[in-house]
Amino acid sequence: MTITGVLLASIDAAYDKRSWHGPNLRGSLAGVTRAQAACRPAEGRHNIWELVVHAAYWKYDIRRRLTGGKSRSFVLDGSNFWTRPVEGSLAEWRADLALLQREHDQLRRAVAAFPPARWTRKAPGKPFTYEGLVRGVAAHDLYHAGQIQLLKRLIE
Repeated sequence: MTITGVLLASIDAAYDKRSWHGPNLRGSLAGVTRAQAACRPAEGRHNIWELVVHAAYWKYDIRRRLTGGKSRSFVLDGSNFWTRPVEGSLAEWRADLALLQREHDQLRRAVAAFPPARWTRKAPGKPFTYEGLVRGVAAHDLYHAGQIQLLKRLIE
């Protein structure tokens, strides 16, 4: 398998393909209601909903780095974390889940189209290679999948 194939398999396993390690990011979100997503475990802590938008942002950021896209072009103003209110609507929750899916799909396309000879080059302004950035975004999905699983237990 090519490095591109390995990277695609990694981001897919971390996001929505069956994996040996248990729930991936999308699997951890299966059945999460709007109320559960908005439930804040403690003051100053992120809720599931905020983790969803955060994961979408980092998929966007890595895609932007792979494609040379314009910075600060994410669909929401700001970066990293966005507050999602307890009173957010079901439509807003579904829209943010759709945003996560769109960003994953766009990241997949960017990885598939990336020139294989460039995987081992360092990304501009980063101490990591392009390959490392993609492996990192897969690890990021799994990290937050685990966090979401814990938050769901706290909410029960």
